[in-house]
Amino acid sequence: MKMNIVQLSDIHVGTQFREKVFDTVLDEVNALKPNAIIVTGDLTNEGLIKEYEKCKELISQLNAPKIIAISGNHDYRNTGYLVFKKYFPFETVNELDKDVVVVTLGTARPDRDEGEIGYRQNLWLERTMKKYEKKIKILAMHHHLIGIPDTGSDRVTVIDAGDVLRTILATNVDLVLCGHKHRPWIWTFKNLSVVNAGTTSSERVRGLFENTYNIIKIENKKIHVDLKIVGGKRIPLENIVKNYTRFGEE
Repeated sequence: MKMNIVQLSDIHVGTQFREKVFDTVLDEVNALKPNAIIVTGDLTNEGLIKEYEKCKELISQLNAPKIIAISGNHDYRNTGYLVFKKYFPFETVNELDKDVVVVTLGTARPDRDEGEIGYRQNLWLERTMKKYEKKIKILAMHHHLIGIPDTGSDRVTVIDAGDVLRTILATNVDLVLCGHKHRPWIWTFKNLSVVNAGTTSSERVRGLFENTYNIIKIENKKIHVDLKIVGGKRIPLENIVKNYTRFGEE
């Protein structure tokens, strides 16, 4: 079994959007011919109808058997939460094949920057993941679960992250995909990897100061994640952690 999944995040169609950068993303991602594309939130900058319409037009140019787009806190601004599913309908449980399942969680809340899972959604997550014991289990959400270097205060993370992490570990989730902080990073805990995406096409880049996305390769039930700099090189995401130097340090 071999599978390629592309994770895009924090596109931010609107005032921060780099359209020429996204044009390059379209060419690169379509050339990869991924089995699935997961967009982990903030497709728009202000949740406005005109931004949704523009983003829908762009996302429709991506070629993949499955495209999963979930909302971020920016998508929920200006009552954008009322129209998100109109433009980007999706299933919360996506079986990509007999070996891989992608489950999504909604962490955005109206007019709030911080994320929240909530008691009921956490219970649902636990029941759902237990149904797929023999599959590779991927969980996708917008907000980051664990703090990331160079991103400042973590007051806008998932406020009930501890409860969600307990569920993730108890149900043997293999991979968590997050966005929100515009800073690519990976935390690895035994059999669990928590992957954060950079911003695909926003001006607000962090850390690498370049737009990026992630490419997840699954082969023989093993997961490998590469960072792809838009218009540039592809490198193992774990190298970002191994070679980490705080900005300004030698």
